[in-house]
Amino acid sequence: MADLGAILDDLAAQGQEVDDLVAGLSDAQWRQPTPAAGWTIAHQVGHLAWTDAQSLTAASSPDDFSSALEHLVARGSAYVDEVAEEWAGLPREELMRTWRAGRGALAEALAAVPAGTKLPWFGPPMSAASMATARIMETWAHGQDIADALGVPLRPGDRLWHVARIGVRTRDFAFLANSLAPPGEEFRVELAAPGGGTWTFGPGDAANRVTGSAVDFCLLVTQRRHRDDTDLVADGDSAREWLGIAQAFAGPPGSGRMAGQFS
Repeated sequence: MADLGAILDDLAAQGQEVDDLVAGLSDAQWRQPTPAAGWTIAHQVGHLAWTDAQSLTAASSPDDFSSALEHLVARGSAYVDEVAEEWAGLPREELMRTWRAGRGALAEALAAVPAGTKLPWFGPPMSAASMATARIMETWAHGQDIADALGVPLRPGDRLWHVARIGVRTRDFAFLANSLAPPGEEFRVELAAPGGGTWTFGPGDAANRVTGSAVDFCLLVTQRRHRDDTDLVADGDSAREWLGIAQAFAGPPGSGRMAGQFS
């Protein structure tokens, strides 16, 4: 079983890494565009603060979350961009205070969720451990957008394993989101970990295989890099198809990034 405490520690560390990226920015940098079309660094932080707040509601008051979700869906498919715009308009210090307080409150709420409880979300319901893992994935992905905008690297470490695992586990979702039938067999995924060693997923004798660096795999499944700008190698028709549609986050198929955008 997943160690929720350890996952929450990794979530706190990931949030702090992104916090450190933005804490000392100038006003001009705060409004600097990121690779996500129409989103500045303020939008990225606003989105993280808002989704943390949604996660907190899901963990502490599931009925309220379900009601709020109905209202969001009624706004139409652009509500994510609209909400990011609203939160980006908050004064910077207010938004930072809100984000920091929300991260702490969310960790406490997830730690208190009874074992076996499934929490509502924009996608399928999930356990507290899965929600914490999803928050690591999203915090890392939006932190990558901020890092790309600033021209600085993130520091990939062992907690990137959570993102890689979600990327593997959402394989079937990616096919379904693109109106494709998921493959009937498991894939083998072998990734060179940032600190050395190899992370492996799936049976060793699988016909369809993906190999490469864990960082590039995580960039691909969060759609922060085009597949042509990674070192990933796919063996098997289904594995090659997957690399073109992989998506670790809930929602409709994303547009991803253009080939050569970061060369």
